[in-house]
Formats: sequence, structure tokens, C-alpha cells
Amino acid sequence: MASIFTKIIDGAIPAYVIAEDDKHLAFLDAMPLVKGHCLVIPKQETDFIFDLEQDEFKELWSFAQSVAKKMEKAYPDRRIAVAVVGLEVAHAHIHLIPIHKMEDMNFKNERLKFSDSEYLEIQKQIINS
Repeated sequence: MASIFTKIIDGAIPAYVIAEDDKHLAFLDAMPLVKGHCLVIPKQETDFIFDLEQDEFKELWSFAQSVAKKMEKAYPDRRIAVAVVGLEVAHAHIHLIPIHKMEDMNFKNERLKFSDSEYLEIQKQIINS
């Protein structure tokens, strides 16, 4: 069965896309820890990030870096933190999280909820940065 991320890639589930190329996709997390929390994924479904071929692994991190640079411009007062947890969805993914302090990226924190218009504004802020 396809992961939820594969369904997003296929367009079966909508997402607020931040960046995309032929091999990767970055989109806003549907259950963010903070405003601007993004996920970066390879389009090829692979369960564990360290199971990616070496070139694919490097390309994924390079793509994530380009997304993080956009996020740095959108959130200049924050650091862009990185987390690879891999427990929530069986599809390799990188969390990019704008933080003020370490506690901002505690995955035990209550997740935020935004309206569609708020998500669109966050998406626009990052894309236009």
C-alpha cells in the first residue's frame, strides 16, 4: 500500500507545496510543530532514509538545503532545524523546522492547526522569499 506521501506526490491528497523537482518534493507539514514546518521527501518511496542509494541520499539533502535557504529568508529571526525521525510515515523524509529555541522542535509538543488561508499565506511567504 502506498504511503500518504506517495499519495501526495500522485495528487490524490492535496498539500501545500513549497518546492519540487523531478525527484523531490517539499511541502508544509499537515501537523506542524511551528509555523513554516516543512517536510522534504524523495518521490521514490523508500521506507528508511539510509536505504536510499548514495547519490539519491546526497541529492535529497541538497534539495533540502535549497528549501532551508528559502525558509531562512522567510524566517530571518529563526534557525532552520533539521530532524529525521522516520517513525510517523514509512517513506523517507526530512523535517525542516523554523525554531527560536530547542523546545520548538520537540515532537511531543502539541501540533498546530491552521486554516486553509493561513496555510496558503505560509506557503506564499516561503515561496516568495
